Amino acid sequence: MFSVLSEPNRLDIVELLRTGAKPVNEITARLRLNQPQVSKHLRVLADAGIVTVRPIAQQRYYQLKPQPFKELSSWLERYENVWNERLDRLDSLLQKQKR
Repeated sequence: MFSVLSEPNRLDIVELLRTGAKPVNEITARLRLNQPQVSKHLRVLADAGIVTVRPIAQQRYYQLKPQPFKELSSWLERYENVWNERLDRLDSLLQKQKR
């Protein structure tokens, strides 16, 4: 997932889709990218299981899938405690040095 989202345009697309499903032409207009570029990025996001697509009339709407983000959040939580402890120790050390 990180490698897919490390590409700035794909991350921008994900950020745009946070507010709900969007058709390709709206994504293209909002991000000021050309349609083939957006389609390529959406295909990568879909292949990674990050977005789903559903056709409505002549348009294809893309929407974020929540499960990959829940899994990412769970994975990151394990490291949050480690970093909080380290930052607390650093803060204590800095406070001692000020005195």
